[in-house]
Amino acid sequence: MNDAPPRIAYLINMYPAPSGTFIRRELLQVESRVGPVERITVRRWHSKVVDPVDVEEEGKTRVILDSGAAGLGLALLKAAAGSPGRFLKSLRLAWKLGRRGASSGQGRLKHVVYLAEACVLRDWLHRGKIDHLHTHFGTNSATVALLCRTLGGPPYSVTVHGSEEYDRPAALALDEKVRNSAFAVAVCEFGRSQLSRWVEFEHWPKVRVVHCGLDPMFLKAERVPVPDAPKLICVGRLVEQKGLPVLIEAAARLKAEGIPFELSLVGGGELEDKIRELIARNGLGDSVRLLGWKTNAEIRDLILESRALVLSSFAECLPIVLMEAMALGRPVVATWIAGIPELVRPGENGWLVPASSVDGLTDALREVLAAPTETLEAMGRRGAARVADRHDAVAEADKLLAMIHESLGREPQPAGA
Repeated sequence: MNDAPPRIAYLINMYPAPSGTFIRRELLQVESRVGPVERITVRRWHSKVVDPVDVEEEGKTRVILDSGAAGLGLALLKAAAGSPGRFLKSLRLAWKLGRRGASSGQGRLKHVVYLAEACVLRDWLHRGKIDHLHTHFGTNSATVALLCRTLGGPPYSVTVHGSEEYDRPAALALDEKVRNSAFAVAVCEFGRSQLSRWVEFEHWPKVRVVHCGLDPMFLKAERVPVPDAPKLICVGRLVEQKGLPVLIEAAARLKAEGIPFELSLVGGGELEDKIRELIARNGLGDSVRLLGWKTNAEIRDLILESRALVLSSFAECLPIVLMEAMALGRPVVATWIAGIPELVRPGENGWLVPASSVDGLTDALREVLAAPTETLEAMGRRGAARVADRHDAVAEADKLLAMIHESLGREPQPAGA
C-alpha cells in the first residue's frame, strides 16, 4: 500500500469566484494536509477579482480556455493520434451526453468542445502526475472530468451542490457522472437522496455527504447581541426560485397590521425591476430596502444588525447564507424544503414555513418581530452550536480527504503531517 500523500487537482468551472469561497476554503484545507494542490478552471471569472486571497489564488490557477481554439484543436488531434481507442470511446460518450443535454442548450457541438477541454486537462494532469481529480458542481466541469477519465485521466470525484443540478439531472447526465466517479459528494442528506434517485442501488454507497465549511469571519465571529430594532434581512438572487414576491406580500400584510419593521434585500437578478414595482405598489418604500450585491463582510454586518434572516425560497439545497446567519447567532425564517430542515429546527433555532405560503411566512415574521430579544438570543446560541458542529471547514475537508485516500487504497495522513 502506498502511504505517500496523493497528488490532487481541483477542477472548477470558474475559479476563483466571489460566490465560491467555500470551495477555496476546502481546497486550502486539503492542501494543508497533502501538499500542493493543482488548481484548474475551465474559464476565468467574468469580472476583476478583488479579494486579496482570491487574487493570490488566481495566480496559482491554470485556465483551460486560455489554450484558445488552436490549443484545444491541437489537444484533440494529439489525443486521437496517441490513443485512438480511448479517443473514440470518449467521442462516443461526448456525443451521447450531447444528445441528452440538447434540451437544455448543451448539445453535441458543445460536448465536442468539452471533449477538447478534457484533452487539455488530461495532458496537464498526466504531466503533473495527479492521482485524483476533484470537481465542484455536476455541470460542465463534471462533464469535462468524466471525459478526461474516459481518455485515461485519473479517477475523479464530484461535489454536487444543487438546486440547479437537481432541476435537470437527466440533461446533465448525473447518473453517468456518479457511476463513473470514484465517489460523489452531496452537501446535505437531501442532496444525497437526489443523487441516489438517478443511479442504481449498487452505486448508492459511493454517494457521501460533506458539508460546506464556513468562513471564520462567521464561524469564529465575536457574539453580538440581537438588536431591539425590528430589522430583518434576506440575502439571495432576485430570481423566481427565491420566492421574493411571497416575501413582499407578507411584508405588505405586516404593514397593514401596523407592525413596524425594516426589511433589507441583498442581491441582484432579473426580477429586480419587478420587485421594485411590487415594493412601490404595496407602499413599502419606507420599509423594504433593495441593497444590491454586498461583500461577505458587509453581509455579516447587515446580519448582525438584524433580528433574523429570512429566506422565502422555492428551490434550494442547503443555502450557505443560512449557515452564516446561524453562526452569527441569529435565528432564521426559511421554507420547509430540501436540506433546510436538516439545519433549521422549528422553535429551537428558527422557523420553517411552507414554500409559497404567504400566511405561514407572515405568521413567522410577526413572531420574530414580537419575540423578546432574550428568546432570539437563546435561539441564536442553539443555532450557532448546530452550525459549528456541522460546518467546520477543517473537519469537512478531512472527511473529503479521507474519501480520496480510501478510493486510492491509501492510509490517511495525520493532520499536520
